[in-house]
Amino acid sequence: MCLAIPMRLVERGELDGTVELDGVRRRIGLLLCPEAAVGDHVLVHAGYAIGSIDEVEAERTLALIRDALRPAARAGGLP
Repeated sequence: MCLAIPMRLVERGELDGTVELDGVRRRIGLLLCPEAAVGDHVLVHAGYAIGSIDEVEAERTLALIRDALRPAARAGGLP
């Protein structure tokens, strides 16, 4: 199973960009999402944006991911 994380695009070059989530920034490739603009949410997998997602769906997805990780964090399984 693969997991893509919604992140906001904060800087954009021709073929790459910078995304941010919770204050963490990463450089990613944008070859698969040439239409992505600064301010958009993109789905990031393995260092590449693989699709775009609207802000409401991004927040819903992040809430589901955080809820799924909460039991592991309480059990000390996450740093």
